[in-house]
Amino acid sequence: MNASRALTTSDTEAEPVEPNSPNSPNSPAEPTESAEPAESAESALKVAPLELFLDLVFVFTITQLTGSLVHHLTPGGLAQVLVMLAVIWWMYDAFIWLTNAMPPSSHGRRGLLLLAMGAFLVISLSVPHAFEGSGVPFGWAYLVVVAVHTGMFAASGVALAPVLRMGGANLVGGALVVIGGYYTGTAQLAFWVASFAMQFVTPRVAGLPEFRLRADHFVERHGLIVIIAFGESVIAIGVGAAGLDLGLPLIAVALLSLTVCVGLWWAYFGHDDDAHAEHHMAALPSDRRNWTAVTVYNLGHGGLLLGILLFAAGVKSAVAHPGAPITFPQAAALAGGIALYLVVNTAIRRTFGLAPNLPRLLAAALLTATVPLGTTVSALAQVAATAAVLVATFTHEARRPCRFPVADFPRD
Repeated sequence: MNASRALTTSDTEAEPVEPNSPNSPNSPAEPTESAEPAESAESALKVAPLELFLDLVFVFTITQLTGSLVHHLTPGGLAQVLVMLAVIWWMYDAFIWLTNAMPPSSHGRRGLLLLAMGAFLVISLSVPHAFEGSGVPFGWAYLVVVAVHTGMFAASGVALAPVLRMGGANLVGGALVVIGGYYTGTAQLAFWVASFAMQFVTPRVAGLPEFRLRADHFVERHGLIVIIAFGESVIAIGVGAAGLDLGLPLIAVALLSLTVCVGLWWAYFGHDDDAHAEHHMAALPSDRRNWTAVTVYNLGHGGLLLGILLFAAGVKSAVAHPGAPITFPQAAALAGGIALYLVVNTAIRRTFGLAPNLPRLLAAALLTATVPLGTTVSALAQVAATAAVLVATFTHEARRPCRFPVADFPRD
Protein backbone atom coordinates (compact mmCIF):
# COMPACT_ATOMS: atom_id res chain seq x y z
CA MET A 1 0.00 0.00 0.00
CA ASN A 2 1.25 3.42 -0.57
CA ALA A 3 3.00 3.96 2.56
CA SER A 4 2.77 7.16 0.81
CA ARG A 5 0.14 7.32 3.30
CA ALA A 6 2.57 8.85 5.68
CA LEU A 7 1.92 12.23 7.11
CA THR A 8 4.01 14.62 9.09
CA THR A 9 2.96 17.51 11.21
CA SER A 10 6.15 19.41 10.47
CA ASP A 11 4.38 21.59 7.89
CA THR A 12 1.95 22.87 10.50
CA GLU A 13 3.12 25.56 12.89
CA ALA A 14 2.23 25.00 16.52
CA GLU A 15 -0.41 27.39 17.80
CA PRO A 16 0.59 29.49 20.84
CA VAL A 17 -1.09 28.39 24.05
CA GLU A 18 -3.37 31.00 25.58
CA PRO A 19 -3.01 31.44 29.34
CA ASN A 20 -6.59 30.30 30.00
CA SER A 21 -6.86 27.75 27.21
CA PRO A 22 -7.58 24.10 27.96
CA ASN A 23 -3.94 23.36 27.05
CA SER A 24 -2.55 25.81 29.59
CA PRO A 25 -0.61 24.24 32.49
CA ASN A 26 -2.79 26.24 34.88
CA SER A 27 -6.12 25.16 33.48
CA PRO A 28 -8.13 22.39 35.16
CA ALA A 29 -7.72 18.92 33.67
CA GLU A 30 -10.52 17.71 31.45
CA PRO A 31 -11.80 14.14 31.47
CA THR A 32 -10.06 11.99 28.90
CA GLU A 33 -13.25 11.06 27.08
CA SER A 34 -14.13 14.70 26.37
CA ALA A 35 -10.76 15.56 24.91
CA GLU A 36 -10.80 16.60 21.26
CA PRO A 37 -8.61 14.72 18.77
CA ALA A 38 -5.30 16.36 18.01
CA GLU A 39 -6.43 17.28 14.50
CA SER A 40 -9.10 19.62 15.85
CA ALA A 41 -6.39 21.89 17.22
CA GLU A 42 -4.76 22.25 13.81
CA SER A 43 -5.74 24.76 11.19
CA ALA A 44 -7.80 23.29 8.36
CA LEU A 45 -5.84 21.84 5.46
CA LYS A 46 -7.68 22.67 2.24
CA VAL A 47 -7.25 21.13 -1.17
CA ALA A 48 -4.81 23.23 -3.21
CA PRO A 49 -5.71 24.46 -6.72
CA LEU A 50 -2.75 22.55 -8.14
CA GLU A 51 -4.25 19.30 -6.85
CA LEU A 52 -7.42 20.01 -8.80
CA PHE A 53 -5.28 20.82 -11.84
CA LEU A 54 -3.63 17.42 -11.47
CA ASP A 55 -7.09 15.86 -11.58
CA LEU A 56 -7.43 16.96 -15.21
CA VAL A 57 -5.09 14.11 -16.11
CA PHE A 58 -7.05 11.69 -13.96
CA VAL A 59 -10.22 12.66 -15.86
CA PHE A 60 -8.39 11.69 -19.05
CA THR A 61 -7.24 8.44 -17.43
CA ILE A 62 -10.81 7.47 -16.54
CA THR A 63 -11.92 8.34 -20.09
CA GLN A 64 -9.17 6.17 -21.57
CA LEU A 65 -9.99 3.23 -19.30
CA THR A 66 -13.68 3.52 -20.17
CA GLY A 67 -12.90 3.58 -23.88
CA SER A 68 -10.67 0.54 -23.52
CA LEU A 69 -13.44 -1.32 -21.69
CA VAL A 70 -16.04 -0.40 -24.33
CA HIS A 71 -13.85 -1.88 -27.07
CA HIS A 72 -12.87 -4.98 -25.07
CA LEU A 73 -16.04 -5.80 -23.13
CA THR A 74 -14.96 -9.39 -22.45
CA PRO A 75 -13.66 -11.14 -19.30
CA GLY A 76 -10.10 -10.69 -20.59
CA GLY A 77 -10.69 -7.02 -21.40
CA LEU A 78 -12.24 -6.45 -17.99
CA ALA A 79 -9.23 -8.08 -16.30
CA GLN A 80 -6.88 -5.78 -18.20
CA VAL A 81 -8.84 -2.65 -17.32
CA LEU A 82 -9.13 -3.73 -13.70
CA VAL A 83 -5.38 -4.24 -13.29
CA MET A 84 -4.58 -0.95 -15.08
CA LEU A 85 -7.04 0.90 -12.86
CA ALA A 86 -5.54 -0.76 -9.78
CA VAL A 87 -1.92 0.15 -10.47
CA ILE A 88 -2.74 3.68 -11.68
CA TRP A 89 -5.08 4.41 -8.76
CA TRP A 90 -2.46 3.08 -6.33
CA MET A 91 0.07 5.75 -7.24
CA TYR A 92 -2.47 8.48 -7.89
CA ASP A 93 -3.84 7.90 -4.40
CA ALA A 94 -0.24 7.94 -3.16
CA PHE A 95 -0.01 11.56 -4.28
CA ILE A 96 -3.11 12.38 -2.24
CA TRP A 97 -1.21 11.06 0.79
CA LEU A 98 1.81 13.08 -0.28
CA THR A 99 0.01 16.42 -0.56
CA ASN A 100 -1.70 15.64 2.75
CA ALA A 101 1.75 15.46 4.34
CA MET A 102 3.44 18.05 2.12
CA PRO A 103 1.10 20.70 0.70
CA PRO A 104 2.27 22.13 -2.67
CA SER A 105 3.07 25.51 -1.14
CA SER A 106 6.41 26.21 -2.85
CA HIS A 107 7.49 26.46 -6.48
CA GLY A 108 9.81 23.49 -6.08
CA ARG A 109 7.05 21.22 -4.82
CA ARG A 110 4.71 22.43 -7.54
CA GLY A 111 7.29 21.77 -10.22
CA LEU A 112 7.76 18.18 -9.06
CA LEU A 113 4.01 17.61 -8.97
CA LEU A 114 3.77 18.92 -12.53
CA LEU A 115 6.53 16.49 -13.50
CA ALA A 116 4.45 13.67 -12.04
CA MET A 117 1.45 15.07 -13.91
CA GLY A 118 3.34 14.70 -17.18
CA ALA A 119 4.24 11.10 -16.34
CA PHE A 120 0.61 10.33 -15.52
CA LEU A 121 -0.35 11.80 -18.90
CA VAL A 122 2.03 9.39 -20.66
CA ILE A 123 0.47 6.52 -18.69
CA SER A 124 -3.00 7.63 -19.77
CA LEU A 125 -1.96 7.91 -23.42
CA SER A 126 -0.63 4.33 -23.20
CA VAL A 127 -3.84 2.84 -21.77
CA PRO A 128 -5.73 1.97 -25.02
CA HIS A 129 -2.90 -0.24 -26.35
CA ALA A 130 -1.10 -1.04 -23.10
CA PHE A 131 -1.48 -4.77 -23.76
CA GLU A 132 -0.76 -4.43 -27.47
CA GLY A 133 2.63 -2.73 -27.55
CA SER A 134 2.30 0.42 -25.41
CA GLY A 135 3.22 -1.31 -22.16
CA VAL A 136 6.82 -0.04 -22.28
CA PRO A 137 6.05 3.72 -22.12
CA PHE A 138 3.32 2.91 -19.56
CA GLY A 139 5.88 1.13 -17.34
CA TRP A 140 8.69 3.68 -17.53
CA ALA A 141 6.32 6.61 -16.95
CA TYR A 142 4.96 4.68 -13.96
CA LEU A 143 8.50 4.33 -12.59
CA VAL A 144 8.99 8.11 -12.92
CA VAL A 145 5.82 8.62 -10.87
CA VAL A 146 7.18 6.29 -8.15
CA ALA A 147 10.55 8.08 -8.11
CA VAL A 148 9.01 11.57 -7.84
CA HIS A 149 6.65 10.42 -5.10
CA THR A 150 9.40 8.77 -3.04
CA GLY A 151 11.79 11.68 -3.46
CA MET A 152 9.21 14.24 -2.40
CA PHE A 153 8.21 12.17 0.62
CA ALA A 154 11.85 11.87 1.65
CA ALA A 155 11.99 15.68 1.79
CA SER A 156 8.68 16.07 3.61
CA GLY A 157 10.05 15.67 7.12
CA VAL A 158 8.73 12.15 7.63
CA ALA A 159 11.23 9.77 9.24
CA LEU A 160 13.50 8.50 6.48
CA ALA A 161 13.44 4.79 7.36
CA PRO A 162 9.71 4.24 6.75
CA VAL A 163 9.85 6.43 3.64
CA LEU A 164 12.63 4.24 2.23
CA ARG A 165 10.69 1.08 3.07
CA MET A 166 7.62 2.52 1.36
CA GLY A 167 9.60 3.72 -1.63
CA GLY A 168 11.39 0.41 -1.96
CA ALA A 169 8.12 -1.53 -1.98
CA ASN A 170 6.61 0.84 -4.53
CA LEU A 171 9.77 0.52 -6.61
CA VAL A 172 9.31 -3.26 -6.68
CA GLY A 173 5.74 -2.75 -7.87
CA GLY A 174 6.90 -0.28 -10.50
CA ALA A 175 9.64 -2.62 -11.70
CA LEU A 176 7.04 -5.37 -12.20
CA VAL A 177 5.02 -2.96 -14.35
CA VAL A 178 8.12 -2.08 -16.41
CA ILE A 179 9.09 -5.73 -16.94
CA GLY A 180 5.53 -6.67 -17.82
CA GLY A 181 5.45 -3.90 -20.41
CA TYR A 182 8.04 -5.76 -22.49
CA TYR A 183 5.66 -8.70 -22.80
CA THR A 184 2.13 -9.00 -24.17
CA GLY A 185 -0.94 -11.02 -23.34
CA THR A 186 -1.00 -13.38 -20.36
CA ALA A 187 2.64 -12.86 -19.37
CA GLN A 188 2.19 -9.09 -19.19
CA LEU A 189 -1.02 -9.46 -17.23
CA ALA A 190 0.73 -11.77 -14.75
CA PHE A 191 3.48 -9.21 -14.04
CA TRP A 192 0.96 -6.41 -13.61
CA VAL A 193 -1.22 -8.54 -11.33
CA ALA A 194 1.91 -9.16 -9.24
CA SER A 195 2.38 -5.39 -9.03
CA PHE A 196 -1.24 -5.09 -7.89
CA ALA A 197 -0.57 -7.73 -5.22
CA MET A 198 2.26 -5.56 -3.83
CA GLN A 199 -0.41 -3.10 -2.71
CA PHE A 200 -1.37 -5.55 0.04
CA VAL A 201 2.24 -5.93 1.13
CA THR A 202 3.51 -2.35 1.09
CA PRO A 203 1.55 -0.98 4.09
CA ARG A 204 2.93 -3.72 6.32
CA VAL A 205 6.46 -3.44 5.00
CA ALA A 206 6.47 0.32 5.45
CA GLY A 207 5.07 0.22 8.98
CA LEU A 208 2.01 2.30 8.18
CA PRO A 209 0.86 2.75 11.82
CA GLU A 210 3.98 4.84 12.45
CA PHE A 211 2.57 7.71 10.41
CA ARG A 212 -0.15 10.30 10.80
CA LEU A 213 -2.74 11.67 8.41
CA ARG A 214 -4.93 14.80 8.22
CA ALA A 215 -8.57 13.70 7.95
CA ASP A 216 -10.10 16.94 6.59
CA HIS A 217 -7.97 17.22 3.44
CA PHE A 218 -7.92 13.46 2.89
CA VAL A 219 -11.69 12.96 2.93
CA GLU A 220 -12.36 16.06 0.83
CA ARG A 221 -9.77 15.02 -1.75
CA HIS A 222 -11.32 11.60 -2.27
CA GLY A 223 -14.80 13.09 -2.54
CA LEU A 224 -13.53 15.28 -5.38
CA ILE A 225 -12.08 12.23 -7.14
CA VAL A 226 -15.47 10.51 -6.99
CA ILE A 227 -17.12 13.58 -8.52
CA ILE A 228 -14.53 13.52 -11.31
CA ALA A 229 -15.43 9.90 -12.00
CA PHE A 230 -19.11 10.87 -12.19
CA GLY A 231 -18.07 13.38 -14.82
CA GLU A 232 -16.84 10.53 -16.99
CA SER A 233 -20.33 9.02 -16.87
CA VAL A 234 -21.76 12.30 -18.12
CA ILE A 235 -19.10 12.41 -20.85
CA ALA A 236 -20.09 8.87 -21.83
CA ILE A 237 -23.65 10.09 -22.42
CA GLY A 238 -22.37 12.75 -24.80
CA VAL A 239 -19.97 10.43 -26.62
CA GLY A 240 -22.68 7.80 -27.06
CA ALA A 241 -25.03 10.41 -28.53
CA ALA A 242 -22.48 11.85 -30.97
CA GLY A 243 -23.77 11.96 -34.52
CA LEU A 244 -27.29 10.77 -33.63
CA ASP A 245 -30.56 12.59 -34.29
CA LEU A 246 -31.84 14.23 -31.14
CA GLY A 247 -35.15 12.40 -31.05
CA LEU A 248 -37.36 11.58 -28.10
CA PRO A 249 -35.78 8.16 -27.35
CA LEU A 250 -32.29 9.68 -27.24
CA ILE A 251 -33.40 12.57 -25.01
CA ALA A 252 -35.20 10.13 -22.71
CA VAL A 253 -32.26 7.74 -22.32
CA ALA A 254 -29.84 10.66 -21.81
CA LEU A 255 -31.99 12.20 -19.07
CA LEU A 256 -32.56 8.85 -17.41
CA SER A 257 -28.82 8.11 -17.53
CA LEU A 258 -28.21 11.46 -15.86
CA THR A 259 -30.78 10.48 -13.22
CA VAL A 260 -28.73 7.35 -12.53
CA CYS A 261 -25.61 9.52 -12.17
CA VAL A 262 -27.49 11.67 -9.66
CA GLY A 263 -28.39 8.48 -7.79
CA LEU A 264 -24.72 7.51 -7.57
CA TRP A 265 -23.91 11.00 -6.33
CA TRP A 266 -26.69 10.76 -3.73
CA ALA A 267 -25.37 7.41 -2.49
CA TYR A 268 -22.02 9.06 -1.68
CA PHE A 269 -22.98 12.61 -0.69
CA GLY A 270 -26.76 12.68 -0.18
CA HIS A 271 -26.73 12.29 3.60
CA ASP A 272 -23.47 14.24 3.98
CA ASP A 273 -21.66 10.97 4.62
CA ASP A 274 -18.38 12.70 3.81
CA ALA A 275 -18.89 15.03 6.79
CA HIS A 276 -19.41 12.10 9.12
CA ALA A 277 -16.45 10.25 7.57
CA GLU A 278 -14.19 13.24 8.23
CA HIS A 279 -15.14 13.44 11.90
CA HIS A 280 -14.98 9.67 12.31
CA MET A 281 -11.48 9.58 10.81
CA ALA A 282 -10.26 12.53 12.88
CA ALA A 283 -11.43 10.84 16.10
CA LEU A 284 -9.50 7.63 15.44
CA PRO A 285 -6.04 6.99 16.88
CA SER A 286 -3.31 7.55 14.31
CA ASP A 287 -2.66 3.88 13.53
CA ARG A 288 -6.34 2.97 13.11
CA ARG A 289 -6.92 6.09 11.02
CA ASN A 290 -4.21 5.05 8.59
CA TRP A 291 -5.46 1.49 8.23
CA THR A 292 -9.01 2.75 7.74
CA ALA A 293 -7.66 5.09 5.07
CA VAL A 294 -6.05 2.15 3.30
CA THR A 295 -9.13 -0.08 3.34
CA VAL A 296 -11.79 2.57 2.72
CA TYR A 297 -10.07 5.15 0.56
CA ASN A 298 -7.58 3.14 -1.43
CA LEU A 299 -9.12 -0.30 -1.84
CA GLY A 300 -12.74 0.78 -1.27
CA HIS A 301 -12.63 3.78 -3.57
CA GLY A 302 -10.88 1.66 -6.18
CA GLY A 303 -14.02 -0.48 -6.13
CA LEU A 304 -16.22 2.61 -6.47
CA LEU A 305 -14.18 3.78 -9.48
CA LEU A 306 -14.45 0.37 -11.12
CA GLY A 307 -18.22 0.43 -10.67
CA ILE A 308 -18.45 3.87 -12.26
CA LEU A 309 -16.24 2.72 -15.17
CA LEU A 310 -18.48 -0.28 -15.82
CA PHE A 311 -21.60 1.90 -15.72
CA ALA A 312 -20.04 4.47 -18.07
CA ALA A 313 -19.14 1.71 -20.55
CA GLY A 314 -22.69 0.36 -20.46
CA VAL A 315 -24.39 3.73 -20.68
CA LYS A 316 -22.29 4.72 -23.70
CA SER A 317 -23.78 1.74 -25.59
CA ALA A 318 -27.26 2.46 -24.25
CA VAL A 319 -27.24 6.06 -25.47
CA ALA A 320 -25.90 4.99 -28.87
CA HIS A 321 -28.82 2.54 -29.35
CA PRO A 322 -31.67 3.78 -27.12
CA GLY A 323 -34.55 2.06 -28.88
CA ALA A 324 -32.85 -1.26 -29.60
CA PRO A 325 -31.68 -4.16 -27.44
CA ILE A 326 -28.03 -4.16 -26.41
CA THR A 327 -25.67 -7.08 -25.97
CA PHE A 328 -25.44 -9.07 -22.75
CA PRO A 329 -21.95 -7.71 -21.87
CA GLN A 330 -23.20 -4.13 -22.36
CA ALA A 331 -26.32 -4.70 -20.26
CA ALA A 332 -24.33 -6.55 -17.60
CA ALA A 333 -21.78 -3.72 -17.42
CA LEU A 334 -24.53 -1.15 -16.97
CA ALA A 335 -26.31 -3.03 -14.19
CA GLY A 336 -23.24 -4.65 -12.66
CA GLY A 337 -21.33 -1.39 -12.37
CA ILE A 338 -24.08 0.26 -10.34
CA ALA A 339 -24.60 -2.87 -8.24
CA LEU A 340 -20.87 -3.02 -7.45
CA TYR A 341 -20.87 0.67 -6.58
CA LEU A 342 -23.79 0.25 -4.16
CA VAL A 343 -22.25 -2.80 -2.47
CA VAL A 344 -18.90 -1.06 -1.95
CA ASN A 345 -20.66 2.13 -0.84
CA THR A 346 -22.62 0.12 1.72
CA ALA A 347 -19.44 -1.46 3.07
CA ILE A 348 -17.90 2.00 3.45
CA ARG A 349 -20.98 3.29 5.26
CA ARG A 350 -20.87 0.35 7.64
CA THR A 351 -17.23 1.13 8.42
CA PHE A 352 -18.27 4.62 9.48
CA GLY A 353 -21.35 3.39 11.39
CA LEU A 354 -23.90 4.88 8.98
CA ALA A 355 -27.36 3.45 8.37
CA PRO A 356 -29.68 2.40 6.80
CA ASN A 357 -27.83 0.08 4.43
CA LEU A 358 -30.20 -2.78 3.65
CA PRO A 359 -32.16 -0.79 1.01
CA ARG A 360 -28.95 -0.26 -0.97
CA LEU A 361 -28.09 -3.95 -0.90
CA LEU A 362 -31.61 -4.83 -2.03
CA ALA A 363 -31.29 -2.28 -4.84
CA ALA A 364 -28.02 -3.88 -5.94
CA ALA A 365 -29.76 -7.25 -6.13
CA LEU A 366 -32.73 -5.81 -8.03
CA LEU A 367 -30.46 -4.22 -10.62
CA THR A 368 -29.40 -7.64 -11.87
CA ALA A 369 -33.02 -8.18 -12.96
CA THR A 370 -32.74 -5.22 -15.36
CA VAL A 371 -30.25 -7.06 -17.61
CA PRO A 372 -32.95 -9.01 -19.52
CA LEU A 373 -34.74 -5.72 -20.20
CA GLY A 374 -31.65 -4.41 -21.94
CA THR A 375 -31.00 -7.56 -23.96
CA THR A 376 -34.60 -8.31 -25.02
CA VAL A 377 -36.54 -5.02 -24.91
CA SER A 378 -34.29 -1.97 -25.31
CA ALA A 379 -31.48 -0.02 -23.71
CA LEU A 380 -34.02 2.67 -22.82
CA ALA A 381 -36.11 0.14 -20.89
CA GLN A 382 -33.10 -1.00 -18.85
CA VAL A 383 -31.93 2.52 -18.05
CA ALA A 384 -35.50 3.50 -17.06
CA ALA A 385 -35.79 0.50 -14.74
CA THR A 386 -32.36 1.27 -13.24
CA ALA A 387 -33.32 4.88 -12.56
CA ALA A 388 -36.61 3.71 -11.01
CA VAL A 389 -34.80 1.35 -8.62
CA LEU A 390 -32.45 4.11 -7.45
CA VAL A 391 -35.23 6.70 -7.07
CA ALA A 392 -37.34 4.25 -5.05
CA THR A 393 -34.37 3.30 -2.86
CA PHE A 394 -33.34 6.80 -1.93
CA THR A 395 -36.94 7.99 -1.56
CA HIS A 396 -37.42 5.20 0.97
CA GLU A 397 -34.23 6.20 2.78
CA ALA A 398 -35.32 9.84 2.91
CA ARG A 399 -38.37 8.83 4.92
CA ARG A 400 -36.17 7.28 7.59
CA PRO A 401 -33.97 9.35 9.89
CA CYS A 402 -30.25 8.95 9.27
CA ARG A 403 -28.54 7.32 12.23
CA PHE A 404 -25.94 10.09 12.30
CA PRO A 405 -27.54 13.32 11.03
CA VAL A 406 -25.03 15.80 9.69
CA ALA A 407 -26.12 18.33 12.33
CA ASP A 408 -24.14 16.25 14.81
CA PHE A 409 -21.01 16.90 12.75
CA PRO A 410 -20.88 20.60 11.82
CA ARG A 411 -18.63 21.55 8.94
CA ASP A 412 -16.76 24.80 8.36
